[in-house]
Amino acid sequence: MKLNRREFIGGASMLASGALTAAAAPVVVAAAAAGGAGAMRRIATEEAFSIPEITQALSELGSQSDSNNLDMILLRTMYARGAVRSGALTRLNDLYDERLRIMDEHGVDMHLLSLTAPGVQMFDTETAVSLARLANDRLAEAVARHPTRFAGLASFAPQDPARAAKEMERARRELKLHGFVVNSHTNNEYYDDPKFWPIFEAAEALDGAIYIHPRAPSDQMADPFRVYNMQSAMWGYGIETSTHAMRLIMSGLFDRFPKLKIVLGHMGEGIPYWLWRIDHMSAASVSLGRAKIKLKPSEYFKRNFLITTSGVEDPLVLRYCIDKLGIDNIMWAIDYPYQPTGPAVKFMNEAPVSEAERAQLFHRNAERVFHIAPLGDAMAARS
Repeated sequence: MKLNRREFIGGASMLASGALTAAAAPVVVAAAAAGGAGAMRRIATEEAFSIPEITQALSELGSQSDSNNLDMILLRTMYARGAVRSGALTRLNDLYDERLRIMDEHGVDMHLLSLTAPGVQMFDTETAVSLARLANDRLAEAVARHPTRFAGLASFAPQDPARAAKEMERARRELKLHGFVVNSHTNNEYYDDPKFWPIFEAAEALDGAIYIHPRAPSDQMADPFRVYNMQSAMWGYGIETSTHAMRLIMSGLFDRFPKLKIVLGHMGEGIPYWLWRIDHMSAASVSLGRAKIKLKPSEYFKRNFLITTSGVEDPLVLRYCIDKLGIDNIMWAIDYPYQPTGPAVKFMNEAPVSEAERAQLFHRNAERVFHIAPLGDAMAARS
């Protein structure tokens, strides 16, 4: 499953040059265009992008590897040479043209951009470190070019936790990015292992939330997902990511890093609906010494986690999550380009919430959690 750095560099530079020549025409803030919620600012918080070098590298990996890892299904369909490619691949690599047009058309003011899954996490360590740095540089360039339209979550290579922490520091302090993204497990390992804790130490020290984005289930839990396309966003992605989040909770990570913030998409990957039972049944784990945590799992979830609405446009689920977790812990997202923009905007415009709640969902919580300047401040800084 490893792709050596030398195997992708040759063809990537030509792809990169095309991505950087997109016109940077000025764009006006577009919130009033979509109606429903008037001129309320709309910040979408799980919006994917990629860069040509990573597209090239994933294409090579999908074409060359004979691995039966579940993520290879994605690589062999969306990325591999000769495979049928979806329009999503083109949209991932487009930051300035169609993306901004679609945002304007539907009244979306800002995308919080994050490197699409599986990010750099399927490559060898040196390739992953190099590509994460390159992706962060390109992301910072996009944010600088359109500071009222884009914010960014930095990627890093968990394969080397020490260098991951250094890249996280560079991304926050030098590149001024707004948080971090990681795509669940790496090399079938989960981050409750203390060897990964320098990543969380850095995130807490830098006041940067980590968005844990799904990927297909790890090899240890793969077999039941190999039929019916169950490894995908239909089921496997959520099961994988919620399992990872529960491992973090039960490991005692949040006693060690009480100010750490983790973000989960897709209305919390199912965890909000299980919290009562998780609390009830986890007591045995604690009493038997199999978990050493000071609080109930639900208390950590409400204190240390936030969720987004990405890909779940159900008003009953939204209302439940607001009542269960509190309005401060939920943010709106589209999941572009994997989900259509128009329905996601319509969903939040028409959601049965108060206008004060709608403002928190659409932009205020994102501004707070991801250090995004309120619109007036951002416009003043630009002028």
